[in-house]
Amino acid sequence: MEPSASPDALDRLLAVLDLREIEGWGPRGEDDLFRGGSMPALGNRVYGGQVLAQAVMACGRTVVGDRPPHSMHAYFLREGAIDVPIDFAVERLRDGRSFSARRTHAIQNDKPILSLTTSFQEEQAGYDYQRAAPAGVPEPEQVRSAFDELGSIDNPAARWWSVDSAFELAHVGGSLFLRPDAEPRDRQMVWVRARHRIESDDVLLHRALLAYACDQVMLEPVLRGAGKSWLDVGHGVPMASLDHAMWWHRHARVDDWLLFVQEAPTAQGGRALGFARVYTRDGVLVASIAQEGMVRLPA
Repeated sequence: MEPSASPDALDRLLAVLDLREIEGWGPRGEDDLFRGGSMPALGNRVYGGQVLAQAVMACGRTVVGDRPPHSMHAYFLREGAIDVPIDFAVERLRDGRSFSARRTHAIQNDKPILSLTTSFQEEQAGYDYQRAAPAGVPEPEQVRSAFDELGSIDNPAARWWSVDSAFELAHVGGSLFLRPDAEPRDRQMVWVRARHRIESDDVLLHRALLAYACDQVMLEPVLRGAGKSWLDVGHGVPMASLDHAMWWHRHARVDDWLLFVQEAPTAQGGRALGFARVYTRDGVLVASIAQEGMVRLPA
């Protein structure tokens, strides 16, 4: 299941996450302002996962020492435009003996499009427990990926999920790209990995990239349970991320396969909630994620 297209999409993403620092911008000459561009996206609207990842990178750039991020909480406030730079002004909330906290807003045209708070922690020893990964899951090589399913289809949405995607997705039991689930259910599993090797071992970068990747699939169990597909989203089912919470538990590289074990426990009032646990191929729990989104499905 090798990618059949150029890996340039991931290279472009890595460049977008390499934020430029704007020096001496604050009233006292503070340098905690960063600026970034955007990846191509559907409808000329910035992909939310990109802004999440950039915000995590901006906050991490202000943390001294070896303190990777362990949690973040964010609200998506407005749509972003891909042709306008995004500024990230970082507020240093706290630097303690073990933890650091940062807050940033992603700003376009003097208005916030995302608000995010992130916490960082030094590596420390302690009690270690995790919920076991599901048993009997097919290996990613046994699952048809989006590259295989959509790579030959010539339309913007198919290209975004395949040719122009920085990540490869392989849905266990079938995807929702072209048709709804034959047996609607509010759970799914999907293998995810970056489309080619990443030279950097930087923990901050890999955790930011995981934040980028997860926004693509967090609300899919809602569609699956409602008997809908991504074609429905393109034809009259509005859907958008509202808020996002993420906890990184252990280190993982995003250029190795990661298994998202997902569920959507509730949908009501035009909103729905998605959960995910993320495991390495060896069954190590590396992250937990929650996202609420606007999903305007008919009653």
